[in-house]
Amino acid sequence: MMHEELGLRLQGWRTTTAHILYHMPDHPGLLQSFTWQTLDLPPQFPRLRRFLDHWRREIVAVIHSIEVASEDGIRPGQWRNVDAVLRVQ
Repeated sequence: MMHEELGLRLQGWRTTTAHILYHMPDHPGLLQSFTWQTLDLPPQFPRLRRFLDHWRREIVAVIHSIEVASEDGIRPGQWRNVDAVLRVQ
């Protein structure tokens, strides 16, 4: 599993989070929240699209809005100079 995830990340897949606001048809004035996270391939987001297609087909709730966030992906390590070390005893 770990090797598969690393392979996807090296191909550009990133951790993607979708925050979905929705309402039930019998309570249109009451927004509810659902957060979903997976590895996905921006900018097409095929997994997110499949999930949203499933939602529209199978779930009675009506989507109000979706906010999508995606990390930067794998990149070289960064080095920072440390000016001080504090030790608490």
